[in-house]
Amino acid sequence: MTGEKKSVLILGGGLAGLTAAKRLVDRGFEVKVLEKRDLFGGKVSSWKDEEGDWVESGTHCFFGAYDVLYDLLREIGSYHAVLWKDHRLTYTMAGGGRFTFNTWNLPSPLHLLPAIINNGYFSLGEMAAFSRSLIPLALQRDAYAPTQDHLTFAEWAYEKKFGKNLMDKMFRPMSLALKFIPPEEISAKIILDVTETFYRIPDASRMGFLKGAPSEYIHKPLVGHSRGKGAEFRTGAAVEELLFDGSEIKGVLLRNGEILTADYYLAALPIHNLNRVIPPALKQHDRFFHGLDNLEGVPVISVQLWYDRQITPVDNVLFSPDGVIPVYANLACTTPEYATLRGKPFNGGSRLEFCVAPAAPLMQMTKEEIVRQVDLSVRNCYPASSAGASVLKSTVVKIPHSVYAPLPGMEQYRPTQETPLRNLFIAGGFSRQLYYDSMGGAVMSANLAAAGIMKAAGVGEG
Repeated sequence: MTGEKKSVLILGGGLAGLTAAKRLVDRGFEVKVLEKRDLFGGKVSSWKDEEGDWVESGTHCFFGAYDVLYDLLREIGSYHAVLWKDHRLTYTMAGGGRFTFNTWNLPSPLHLLPAIINNGYFSLGEMAAFSRSLIPLALQRDAYAPTQDHLTFAEWAYEKKFGKNLMDKMFRPMSLALKFIPPEEISAKIILDVTETFYRIPDASRMGFLKGAPSEYIHKPLVGHSRGKGAEFRTGAAVEELLFDGSEIKGVLLRNGEILTADYYLAALPIHNLNRVIPPALKQHDRFFHGLDNLEGVPVISVQLWYDRQITPVDNVLFSPDGVIPVYANLACTTPEYATLRGKPFNGGSRLEFCVAPAAPLMQMTKEEIVRQVDLSVRNCYPASSAGASVLKSTVVKIPHSVYAPLPGMEQYRPTQETPLRNLFIAGGFSRQLYYDSMGGAVMSANLAAAGIMKAAGVGEG
């Protein structure tokens, strides 16, 4: 960049905001990031509790499909911290039953043959019916899923007649794990998009975990890199409103009354916060902004339980169609640096972390009642290994608004990263990109938003 540096004010210090800051500071922009909390990471945040154990805002699994995320981790020297697990998906059921979807190291779609013929639970007839329902995906690939956004996945599956058993045991936990809402609510487009990706890319469904906290291996390196190039980061800086003069953004009003200005503004906020800071005049100015009111965040609950014995030795992600634990993992196995209890090494027990979903019915419950329900689900799935086990510690994290709710018909309201205003851009998993509201989606949206700012400023992406 020649001449005076162009300035960018980034609202939000989550993964999207931090990624955009790196992209822009690397291209010579003057960057300032505002974060209302005292820690970075947003929906991927992590922190130590008062006893010295890490707590996360959710169960953060790394899908093999997230190439843009891994490119970013390589740039900041953190890719080594992703520990890839065996390429299999294991489902645990009440009463102790199990079934597993394995893959072969073969080209698509042959890599999925073990999942179809040797899953140990579904009959060949059920899997054949399911395979027939996916013929449009095989023929039209990614062009098919968008045509099904008017249906819930449950409605789509009913039309395709692939059976209640497949819906309840395989797709219900999948839907809850992906977007925290059940098949009766989620758009068919979402599940079909993910299924098409798994079908087409052999390693897309492979799962990994960080060996430690996201704050240590993602956020700190990102902040450190950008600070080293002159970026400024402010915590405790809550945005009250974008200031709109009728044609463009003229500044940002903070909750403390301060007004900040820049050449460009990048809102990297979750959808409920973005809607809060957009002034009514801007929503009236353009349907692009008015349409954002149709998007809303999903409540999420994350629970950790430390048991005094080994409940499961599985070093991988686990799913369950029964109870309130659709996706979970034994962090004492998957995440070596989390094998602690009250800050000291924890051996011989289990440290399980659960996504509890759907969370809406549980949000008003006490921590004790939520823990009781999660513990009951664990004991139902592991009647033998949990017999006589005691819970040594528990944590509960409630997030009233997390990822956006991908209900039928919502795709039309997802915004592009470039807005109708020349100096306002948007990043976040709810915005339009390949990976929806996820870590991969946050990074891809940031890449696209940063590219839009560079284009607007006449700067090559490099």
